[in-house]
Amino acid sequence: MNMGIFHSIGLLSSTEGETSSLLPLLLALAILIASAKLAGALAVKIGQPAVLGELMAGLLLGPTALDLFRLPFLYDPSGATERTILQLAQLGVIFLMFSAGLETELNDLRKSGRPAFLAGLFGMILPILLTAFAALPFVDSKNSSILLGIVLAATSVSISVQTLIELKRMRTPEGMALLGAAVVDDVLVILSLSIFVSVVGGGGENLGVVILRMILTLLASGLIGYLILPRIAEWANRLPISQGMMALVIVSALLFSWSAEFVGGIAAITGAFIAGVGLGQTHWREEITRDLQTMNYAFFVPLFLVGVGLQANVRDLGVSVILLAAVLIVVAIASKIIGCGLGARLGGFSNRQALRVGVGMISRGEVGLIVAGVGQGMGLLTAQKFTVIVLVVLVTTLITPPLLRWAFGKEGSYE
Repeated sequence: MNMGIFHSIGLLSSTEGETSSLLPLLLALAILIASAKLAGALAVKIGQPAVLGELMAGLLLGPTALDLFRLPFLYDPSGATERTILQLAQLGVIFLMFSAGLETELNDLRKSGRPAFLAGLFGMILPILLTAFAALPFVDSKNSSILLGIVLAATSVSISVQTLIELKRMRTPEGMALLGAAVVDDVLVILSLSIFVSVVGGGGENLGVVILRMILTLLASGLIGYLILPRIAEWANRLPISQGMMALVIVSALLFSWSAEFVGGIAAITGAFIAGVGLGQTHWREEITRDLQTMNYAFFVPLFLVGVGLQANVRDLGVSVILLAAVLIVVAIASKIIGCGLGARLGGFSNRQALRVGVGMISRGEVGLIVAGVGQGMGLLTAQKFTVIVLVVLVTTLITPPLLRWAFGKEGSYE
């Protein structure tokens, strides 16, 4: 093979035969994306969500089993390949949260009704309180325990939705409340994370100043996203260029993310979420969603989910950490059943209906992993604690379908 062109554009180093970090990166990306998709397909075939398979692929390829980046054909002493993969995964988080905002209906909170709102509210508050209390003996600071609470407050209802569709119970009052509660839950978790990051990472600023700066940034971002972004979208759509709308999507996601953290001291993902909500109000929402899903789920999201597994090392877990994992799994299950169930009951549901909503909110997923990643970046979660979060996500994802089937019973009655 003629390598001259690679030399000319700098893909090979000046030393003959010594490749730069780009070539290992190309191979690593191919392996990771292919593994994620194949593992996701296998998970779906056995009745589990694709996210579970992609997480497991990361675990197997990471230091828990194969330790991919230490294999001879991918080993990079500088660590540049692994760092680039993780940076691409973080970029995937930005676009994933933009997509979440894009799919959020501002009227959902009103339409889903009181049971959904109270289930989402109590299902966010109780996990934070119970987890912060239960984790305190195992962590170094109160901030770390509170962050774990925020992580476990985040719900992923995708597997519950799949299960309810299989049971032909998606259109029941419980199914609709589950969707509404998930919206409330996600919004409150993102706001809680933003407040936490602003207060804890305030750099010694006065607490009032930190909160005021955060509120002003949220208000300004919300107004720009809701009032100005749709008008810019109108203008971008008329430009005589290819993919002008998608260029606006990418630019707005990146700019809102940057300004959220740089200006407001808020988690960058909050800015991406707000940008998504803004563009989600336009009549190009379906077009943007379709095009963004191609980019996200073909490249960025698999890297994010596999990247989570790559950062987890189950072999390094000691007895105390395994005990923490067991405690958090129990709290994760109980706090959602009790918190969401209590909220749904206060909203007017029967005991059985409330139980079904609570069980349907058990599974944790992408948002919790994103929050955990933010905490790790702040130095509040060690690598071992991050691995514990991955285990909690895996266990809660596995147990939700059988528990939900049990909660609905064989007849699936509505009493």
